[in-house]
Amino acid sequence: MNEMRILACLALGLVAFCACGAAPARAQSERPSWMGVAVAGLETELAAKYGDGARASARRGMEQVASFWRAEDGDRAVFEEFVRASFAGDAATRDAIFERFERVFDKLDGHMHEIGTELRRQADLDLGPILPVDEIFAGYSPSAHVSDDFFANKISFVALLNFPLTTLEERVAKGAGWSRREWAEVRLAQRFSRRVPASVNLAVAKISAGADAYVASYNIWMHHLLDDAGARLFPAGMRLLTHWNLRDELKANYRDAAAGPAKQRMIMKVMERIVTQTIPRAVVDNPAVDWNPYTNEVAAAAVKDADVEPDVSATNEREPDTRYATLLSTFKASRLVDPYSPTAPTLIARRFDESREIPEERVRAMLEQVCSSPLVSKVARLIEQRLGRSLEPYDIWYSGFRPASPRSGEELDGIVAAKYPTPEAFERDIPNILVKLGFDRGRAEYIARHIAVEPARGSGHASGAGMKGGTARLRTRVRPGGMDYKGFNIAIHELGHNVEQVLSINDVDHTLLQGVPNTAFTEAFAFLFQARDLALLDLPVASDETGEAMRVLNDFWGTYEIAGVSLVDMAVWHWMYEHPDATPAELRDAVLGIAKGVWNRYYAPVFRKKDVVLLAVYSHMIDSYLYLPDYPMGHLISAQIEKKVAEAGSIGPEFERMATFGAVLPDLWMRNATGSPVGAEALLAETADALKIVSRKGARK
Repeated sequence: MNEMRILACLALGLVAFCACGAAPARAQSERPSWMGVAVAGLETELAAKYGDGARASARRGMEQVASFWRAEDGDRAVFEEFVRASFAGDAATRDAIFERFERVFDKLDGHMHEIGTELRRQADLDLGPILPVDEIFAGYSPSAHVSDDFFANKISFVALLNFPLTTLEERVAKGAGWSRREWAEVRLAQRFSRRVPASVNLAVAKISAGADAYVASYNIWMHHLLDDAGARLFPAGMRLLTHWNLRDELKANYRDAAAGPAKQRMIMKVMERIVTQTIPRAVVDNPAVDWNPYTNEVAAAAVKDADVEPDVSATNEREPDTRYATLLSTFKASRLVDPYSPTAPTLIARRFDESREIPEERVRAMLEQVCSSPLVSKVARLIEQRLGRSLEPYDIWYSGFRPASPRSGEELDGIVAAKYPTPEAFERDIPNILVKLGFDRGRAEYIARHIAVEPARGSGHASGAGMKGGTARLRTRVRPGGMDYKGFNIAIHELGHNVEQVLSINDVDHTLLQGVPNTAFTEAFAFLFQARDLALLDLPVASDETGEAMRVLNDFWGTYEIAGVSLVDMAVWHWMYEHPDATPAELRDAVLGIAKGVWNRYYAPVFRKKDVVLLAVYSHMIDSYLYLPDYPMGHLISAQIEKKVAEAGSIGPEFERMATFGAVLPDLWMRNATGSPVGAEALLAETADALKIVSRKGARK
């Protein structure tokens, strides 16, 4: 998808919203004047009918309904008739209503997800060119009207009348004493905590599809990068997606002591060009041009490694802040929802208070606890010892602590390609992979039956089924000659997600508790798998005390890196809310300033270089709506889970026990899983111990 079509797709969402006639001013309708009298009268009536014990629940339910009732929902007579017919004043009726919601929402969620997956199939999968009609399909949300319809037909009001809406403060204070059924009721009511019109949901879906397309098509053809001597450092045919593949290629080049540093410096320069938007627009996903990222010179390609003709009109005209126009579009999409979310009136509040259920202040404190730890400088000096040089900014992605394979990158690619020539080959091997991770053979085959593997157009992702018995989808890049090592590493990460999804959907006791507390928890499971990728290829890795210490140091350094990226993401969203009318150029300058500020505070003292912008390169910032903090939180949670798994001696049984506890409050889930609340202490303590072990035994390379 070219740049103009992407921007048109982003704009289409906002235009569609405006054209439909919906307006944020209607979000909070005034409460009808008759509502107070009606509620008081019905409270007395229902208490007389069902007993005084029903009075409090009747009052609460009616107040919840009243907070969302609009003029179009009916007059006083309609309201009173609805309450009399729909209030469950006895336990049997309440149980029956609850069971209906559990059954219906499992199927509704799953089938809506299934339809959406099919609509996005061409956009998400590497199945050939994307046509304009594919963009339209991808931008359509089949579930956009469900919320509107359920308020219009009053299904939403039935739930609000009979089950409690709660605040995060209430869930934190009282949740430990709630039964599993009570938690399921809480999650049911939360589905109706805001009333967002279908027009808004459709607009957000269209904008999100445009942002996804922009990110998924942002490839760099590496063989067409030239250094100042005109040399091509990368092999023909290498096409890397930013930021994922660029970062992973940078990591892979730590294995190449001779040519690696030059390649890493070039990748870093490419990243800087992307972030600063000084990258020539002609070089994005275009093998028809050659580009020197240092001088920014562009010319028609002198070599050919794709079936395209050289671009004789190639210029170094920069990408016109499309990256930041795309980010700005997601901010504007979020603002469309704000007026309809009275208890969490910004995306920031919705992400932390509702999605993560961990206050932003607490998350920030944990990230800063890692970034400002004295352990950072100690690990940095160890890295310098191992590299034999001072740190460079790109060493935030240092991968030398990972279990080293005697195989080169090319050999690893060959091993993986031979083992997994197609996505189907990887899919067939999933039971064996899970058995190696400690799952019982029968359980491994059960889980594998619920997972399909498909070739990703982007870097790769995992998609849960959304209902019992459905199929989770694992997407990763697969080259024409077979999966390479980078694709395998991503696939193992995504498999961790998929296994969690299968278990937390199919094996949880209440369908309304399907899933895990928030995205950070599924990331923790994915990290658990990903750390064992070489062992899953049956390649020898260090399993002694020093090898385990190296794994911990790798996790700590990765957490330090992504924590800073997340602090940038958080600050950028605050800036956008403080400057809602900003232009893409103004947002670009703000992001660069924020990235430099975070770097200068937490990284410059360690790397001895200031004003670095690399923390702003992550593509998640552009299309994922403040998603990035889930990664460092996932690392912290993974450290706690790793400790428990080590005590148990096997991943499989512990994974199953944890994953089936369901979507309760994060700290409750973590106490069940590990005995402690979510925190950075486990990772920091393990890192301190790992440094002692390495110091005692020597920092082997």
